[in-house]
Amino acid sequence: MLRIIDIGIENATAFCILGQITKADMSIVLSNAKEKTEHYGNIIIYEEIQGFQGIELSAIIEEFKYLFNTGMSNISKVAVVTDKKWIMNVTHLEAKIFRNIEIRCFRLNEKSLAIEFLKNA
Repeated sequence: MLRIIDIGIENATAFCILGQITKADMSIVLSNAKEKTEHYGNIIIYEEIQGFQGIELSAIIEEFKYLFNTGMSNISKVAVVTDKKWIMNVTHLEAKIFRNIEIRCFRLNEKSLAIEFLKNA
């Protein structure tokens, strides 16, 4: 399950993950990102991962379609908030691959630090 959350930053697409991500979940977050991009130009992303039990293949396809059509140049910063060590490792790898995007990982008890990081975009 994925739900959109408000972190008090207008150009932020912010969401919380708990469980499995479905195609419907992905559509909601991508629609939010597209809307924010059209309105603000550049966006920032806040991902709070409390529990992750997988992702449907159709959700991955939705994400690839979005990235193909919209691209990633409109994303300036990403904050991933989790206590899952393997997600932290993946986030550090993504930061090395996507050098044009400032990507940082924070623990669940560091939510306020993650939001401050994004505010300075």
